[in-house]
Amino acid sequence: MSYKITRKEEAYKYEAAKHFDVRTTRLCDPQDVNDGVMTIGLSHFLPGGGCEFGSNAMESVYYIVEGEMTLTAENDEGLQSVTVLHKGDAFHCGPGTKKAVVNTGSESCQMLVALKK
Repeated sequence: MSYKITRKEEAYKYEAAKHFDVRTTRLCDPQDVNDGVMTIGLSHFLPGGGCEFGSNAMESVYYIVEGEMTLTAENDEGLQSVTVLHKGDAFHCGPGTKKAVVNTGSESCQMLVALKK
């Protein structure tokens, strides 16, 4: 198959490791298209919800659709920086980057997540 359309009612829930107070929905999986490498999800974080500090083996992009998330990320020298991502902001990192996100706002946050294996 060369393409796939996922309607909102076809997105499915899944459990994301080390995440808390979040509803994660998967929109696209790599196997959906020929030789695919992308995973796309939409995560809905409650206030106080987030993901523990750690890394994954994929290139990652986080895009804030609504709300805000506090991001802690580690650079190549092992130093951590903290910043708040607001609606319309994006974070892009390579495989193995250590990071954490927490919804420190008072409203739920919608975050589009794109992962490339």
